[in-house]
Amino acid sequence: MKIVLQRVSRAEVRVDGRTKASIGRGLLALVAVERGDTDASATKAAAKIAVLRVFPGEDSGKMDRSVAEVGGEVLVVSQFTLAGSVRKGGRPSFERAAPPAEGAAICDTLARALSSAGLKVSKGVFGAMMEVDLVNDGPVTIWLESNAGGEVGP
Repeated sequence: MKIVLQRVSRAEVRVDGRTKASIGRGLLALVAVERGDTDASATKAAAKIAVLRVFPGEDSGKMDRSVAEVGGEVLVVSQFTLAGSVRKGGRPSFERAAPPAEGAAICDTLARALSSAGLKVSKGVFGAMMEVDLVNDGPVTIWLESNAGGEVGP
């Protein structure tokens, strides 16, 4: 699983010109589910996201507060193209991306796990052509990747 987290002032997902989800201050999570990812991978990733200290503290200005500590929200958007490989040729190969039904289920598991951690979570529309509008705060962008054992890191 590959996840690009962006700290945002606000973010919104539109499908066919209509807003489907939006958040204020928080994290936009662009998520690619890959073959071999499991519900356990998603649950571990959610646990990591919930405690990541990427927001500035009131006194120090350093990144020492989590999304929950600042009362932030999370917008989960499936983005299978993060699983693309451009090692050969000029067109990305998406062989590592999970099949759509599996990807949707694991994305839902990630969103549920984030919600279970006490976060307000909104979701994009899996498989839809989405417009994602965001105001990157900082900018702060974090890359997370889980391995076959479910460990989450850069």
